[in-house]
Amino acid sequence: MIKSREYDAVVIGTGPNGLAAAITLAQAGKSVIVFEANPTVGGGVRSAELTLPGFIHDVCSAVYPLAVGSPFFRTLPLHEHGVEWIQPPAPLAHPLDDGTAVLLQRSVEETASGLGKDAGAYEELFGWLADCWNGLDRDILAPPHRPQHPLWLMRFGYSAIQPAHRLAIHRFRTVPARALFAGIAAHSMLPLGHWGTAAFCLVLGAAAHAFGWPLVRGGAQRLADALSAYLISLGGEIVLGRSIRSLEELPHSRAVLCDLTPRQVATIGGARFTPAYRQKLSRFRYGMGAYKIDWALSAPVPWKALECRRAATVHLGGTLEEIAASEQAAWHGQHASRPFVLVVQPSLFDSSRAPAGKHTLWGYCHVPNGTTTDMTEPIEKQIERFAPGFRDCILVRTVAPPAELERRNANLIGGDINGGAPDIRQLFLRPNRKLYSTSEKGVYLCSASTPPGGGVHGMCGHFAALRALRDIF
Repeated sequence: MIKSREYDAVVIGTGPNGLAAAITLAQAGKSVIVFEANPTVGGGVRSAELTLPGFIHDVCSAVYPLAVGSPFFRTLPLHEHGVEWIQPPAPLAHPLDDGTAVLLQRSVEETASGLGKDAGAYEELFGWLADCWNGLDRDILAPPHRPQHPLWLMRFGYSAIQPAHRLAIHRFRTVPARALFAGIAAHSMLPLGHWGTAAFCLVLGAAAHAFGWPLVRGGAQRLADALSAYLISLGGEIVLGRSIRSLEELPHSRAVLCDLTPRQVATIGGARFTPAYRQKLSRFRYGMGAYKIDWALSAPVPWKALECRRAATVHLGGTLEEIAASEQAAWHGQHASRPFVLVVQPSLFDSSRAPAGKHTLWGYCHVPNGTTTDMTEPIEKQIERFAPGFRDCILVRTVAPPAELERRNANLIGGDINGGAPDIRQLFLRPNRKLYSTSEKGVYLCSASTPPGGGVHGMCGHFAALRALRDIF
């Protein structure tokens, strides 16, 4: 019945970018249908009882600085559809081996006050950026274009284009400040010596000061469900449990938008694409993978540094040098004995995530793409290093190596959660110079493999839909 109907647009995939694309088209009065292979919407924005009944875990992403601050999502009435943001007292904690922790706080000044001799340097780097972020974000979270704020963007770009390791050494003198900067920059999933890695710290740091690093009450699924509900309120349709293997399976439409990575797009497009375009897609490079673990705990994580209890997100990597070594190893196909580990403790701030008195913990480290090496011991050893007695709190763990992440979400090729390596060659022109367009008129990419790249912000889908509206409608 669906095959026989005609739509203005078809979207493949209900990740945040697919839903953003569909909403943008529906807001323009276009008839839209979205197909999703999984039984639930969300892609990387989903929740499930991964360990024990009553323990709600986020399947992939968990903390949303770019979602709450997204120039597109901010325009949507998500609160009317069940989204409640939880802002922990501090966005981020980074413990050190001496039993202390440095905090990234909402206030630039409060963050700087915890950095001793580097207080002035931190305020100089982030103060103006936080003040200008609501505006500058529209230039940064966008494809190449004529900027609205060219002077701000030039000032940002001067620091952002630098390798994170170099900028941290140049700007900061103390171990805590350098470690804090390195941990945030490591979200790039690139070696910290790569050009452009400083941008990731500047963006996420500025977003923390401007909008926080919030959780969604009840789990990530609530965000995906809200986007879906809003789409349906606009007249959009969603079909779950329907895997699309070829464009020929789709109902007739004037535009098709694919919330997929280049590998899947090349497969479903097949001979509809020119050989030259298929070759360009084949040259797209995927990045490091993630090795994720979810824990059901009998008690909160027993951090040595009490400051860690104030933050939902905790970075475990010690010093700048240790974090840099971990990321360098994963990029070159090796496994660090002390991996940089990102953990999130949502149940400290959201009691709906676990039964009374119990807790959930979410964590991962970066690994070579597609690795089969078991990283459970190194990850838990890193947590135990900063929280002695952590293992005694574990009730159940569920391990998700790269292959399991890809099974849960086909876009996570080899465990790559960023939609492709965001190095300098693929940071601006993703997946190639055509950006959202393909060699087939009316077929577009709208995933994190297009600008502005990874992160839950919906901007890739929004801009792809705007391109389709301009080209086709």
